[in-house]
Amino acid sequence: MIRVGLVGCGFIGSAHAYAISRLAAAGLVDAELTAAFDDDFERAERLTKYNGGEPVSSVEALIESVDVVWVCTWTSGHLPVVEAAADAGRAIFCEKPLAPTLQDAARVTSALERVPHQVGLVLRWSPVFARVAEIVRGGAYGRPLATTLRDDQYFPIQGIYRSTWRKDVAAAGGGTLIEHSIHDVDVLRWILGDPQTVAANTAQWFGHAGIDDIATVTCTYGDGSVSLLTSVWHQVMTRESSRRLEIFCERALLWTEDDYLGPLYVETADGTEVLEHEMPSWASELDVPAEFRAPVAHYGAPALAFLTALATKGADAVGHPRAAEALAAHRIVDRAYRSAEAGGAPEMLTAAD
Repeated sequence: MIRVGLVGCGFIGSAHAYAISRLAAAGLVDAELTAAFDDDFERAERLTKYNGGEPVSSVEALIESVDVVWVCTWTSGHLPVVEAAADAGRAIFCEKPLAPTLQDAARVTSALERVPHQVGLVLRWSPVFARVAEIVRGGAYGRPLATTLRDDQYFPIQGIYRSTWRKDVAAAGGGTLIEHSIHDVDVLRWILGDPQTVAANTAQWFGHAGIDDIATVTCTYGDGSVSLLTSVWHQVMTRESSRRLEIFCERALLWTEDDYLGPLYVETADGTEVLEHEMPSWASELDVPAEFRAPVAHYGAPALAFLTALATKGADAVGHPRAAEALAAHRIVDRAYRSAEAGGAPEMLTAAD
């Protein structure tokens, strides 16, 4: 049995703990949450009460007692935990963003690449985005011409998040662009490839220094196509996270308004085709309320894949996505922030990046 230790017992840590415990209860993984640590010991107690394992008093004690470390702290807390776990030879699952700065993200990547690992860019496990990437890369409708991705949610220092660290630039590294839209930058890169130039503008409306509430990022690509990302944190509490992706190809328009199952709409001269997607078949085995099945399946899919790889391949296990993919997205975000600081002037991405 693989012993899992979770560091960081807030909102996202609880989501991962619940997914892992449900996978284990269904017999889908030979793994178990055995330890949890949080600076707030009571949070670790609550998490383990409902998901199994024991709260521990230090990261060091947790690392010593487990086989894989699940890192779910706030962003600035990733580096010391990842380096300590890698030094101990433990497998690591690390949430996104890797770190508040590109320099520290490179250090996190270096440590992760020493051990079996996986990064929590969960949109890589969305059937609808996988379908889009397959269609665009396959060229069935010609080249992509222009892509727009709008990402919005209420400012995540309230509501279901139950924490305020995202308003602290030292903990988060920035606002909506790095904290929320690192996912979007990664998805656009997955579908369209690496951009050649990045131009961005950011704005701060809610009074937290260094925390952008609005970001627009325009990328150009070697084939002449362009993408525009608009990322917004607002105060409409009834709106949870929402994404709309549109890709204009030479002979079709592709769009979706759901970032997990879709559907994906494909409009051509012959009409509009609606491509539906289903949750993985194993999701039916999860003992969860019906309304939780989709989010648990979404977070459960990467956990299931990583834990299965560790069980079957051990030290040779490779997770998806790996740290190098996450670092590539960080480089684009770093260029976007540089551009915004320079009033929106384009920044080049070179082969050295």
